Amino acid sequence: MLRITETLAIPDWELTESFLRASGPGGQNVNKVATAVELRFEAARSPHLAPAVKARLRRLAGRRWTEDGAIVLKVDATRSQARNRTIARERLAELVRAALVPPRPRIPTRPSAASRRRRLAGKAARGAVKALRATVDGDD
Repeated sequence: MLRITETLAIPDWELTESFLRASGPGGQNVNKVATAVELRFEAARSPHLAPAVKARLRRLAGRRWTEDGAIVLKVDATRSQARNRTIARERLAELVRAALVPPRPRIPTRPSAASRRRRLAGKAARGAVKALRATVDGDD
């Protein structure tokens, strides 16, 4: 059971872990021991997440979201399989926690009168500078 918040937990049957040989540090051990962890969570089919949370999770997951609606996290940060497994689970929990927070609604605002005056004054000044660059008639 992967605990996300006090009220939400993802049961282990929704998570699939596979272990593979990692790249990076490890010496000869890297060729023999499968220490990297690939954690797969079928987020689109999860009955524990609301549709709005799934939509936010899809946006947050980015490239880690597969076409069939799963989140795949690959961790090969350490030489220890157990530590990589813990890191992968923590990353998934952080991702789901971030998706649980609904975005604040945008409150549209209008520009103040002073800011409108400043903008128009700036435009007038810029126009005056450009008017001074105009070619002069050569009637002299």
